[in-house]
Amino acid sequence: MSHAKADNVIGAVMLDVAGLQLTADDRRRLMHANTGGVILFARNFVDRAQLCALVDSIRVLRSELLIAVDHEGGRVQRFRSDGFVRLPTMRSLGALWDADPTHGALHATRAATAAGFVLAADLVACGIDLSFTPVLDLDHGPSTVIGDRAFHRDPRVVALLAKSLMHGLLAAGMANCGKHFPGHGHVAADSHVALPVDPRDLDILLDDDASPYAWLAGTLMSVMPAHVIYPAVDAHPAGFSSIWLRDILRNRLGFDGAIFSDDLSMEGASVAGSVVSAGRAALTAGCDMVLVCNDPARADALLDGLDDHRDAASQRRLAALRANSRATLHDPRTDPRYQRSVACLRDAGLSAS
Repeated sequence: MSHAKADNVIGAVMLDVAGLQLTADDRRRLMHANTGGVILFARNFVDRAQLCALVDSIRVLRSELLIAVDHEGGRVQRFRSDGFVRLPTMRSLGALWDADPTHGALHATRAATAAGFVLAADLVACGIDLSFTPVLDLDHGPSTVIGDRAFHRDPRVVALLAKSLMHGLLAAGMANCGKHFPGHGHVAADSHVALPVDPRDLDILLDDDASPYAWLAGTLMSVMPAHVIYPAVDAHPAGFSSIWLRDILRNRLGFDGAIFSDDLSMEGASVAGSVVSAGRAALTAGCDMVLVCNDPARADALLDGLDDHRDAASQRRLAALRANSRATLHDPRTDPRYQRSVACLRDAGLSAS
C-alpha cells in the first residue's frame, strides 16, 4: 500500500513535532497520507515569531492539516510569554459564579466569554486552528488530574460557563472541543499513568457528568472521550466504545461534530493493545481522528499500520474545525475587543498578565 500524501485529504492521525523547527523526521511524518493534524506543546514555543514560523512551515508542507494545542488556561497552557495572556483556571470562573448570589452568574459568564476570546485570538493570530477546550468534567474532588481544570461541580454551571467560553472562542474564529466524555472528574486515577474505572450506572452518568454534553450537543463542534472504563455500560474505555460514541453520544445525545481520541500513548489506552490496535479500535468505535503524542516510534507504527482513512463524513467534520477568521498573522493586542476582554479578566482578578 502506498502512503504518499493525498492532496486535500485529512488523515486520521494527529501527532506532535520535536521542537522549535521541523526536523527531517517531522517532515517525513507530516507528509504521510495518514497524518491529518499536529498537536503543539510548550517545547514548540519560545516566542510569537518562532511559533508563527513553525506553523507556517507546517502549512507549506500540508495546508490542510489541523493544527491544535492544549491551551485551556491555568496549569494547562502551553504558551505563556511574549504577549500570550496568562489565562485563569476554569475553577476560578466557577468560584466567581459562587461568590455573589445576585450577580455572580453574570460576572462569571462575562469573564468566561472574555477568556475564550483572548485564548482563541492569541492562537489564531499565530495560525493555530484549535485548542482542546473546554473541559466539561465535573469537579467531584477526587480527580487531581482534572482538579482546577473543571469549572464547577454543578453540571448546569459547567454547561453555562462552557457555552460562554465557546462564544468567546467562536467570536475569535475558533471551534471548540468538549472533554473528556462522558466525564473524568469522578475517578481519582490519572489516565496518563493508569486505567481509571468509574462504576456508576448509565442513568447516573447521563443525569450528572454527561449532562453538559446533552445540553451543548448542538454547540459543541468536537468532543474528546475519556480513557476511562464505565463497566456498567461497556467493558471498553469510552474512547474505544461504539456504545458510548455512536449509540449514546451521537444517537442519543444528538452530537454531530468530530470526535478525537485522547492520546493513544497514555496508559489508559493500553487496554486496547498496541498503538495500531488502539488506533483501529478508536476509529471503528466512532473517532474521526486519533492522537499519538511524545512517542515517535509509536507515531511511525501507527502511521504505517493504519489503512488510509477516507471517510467523507469524517473529512467534513474535521475540515469544519479549521480557524475561520485568520487573514494575516498579527498581534491581537491592537484589537479593541481583545483589549476589553483582557480588561474584563483583570478587573475580575482572573489574569496574571
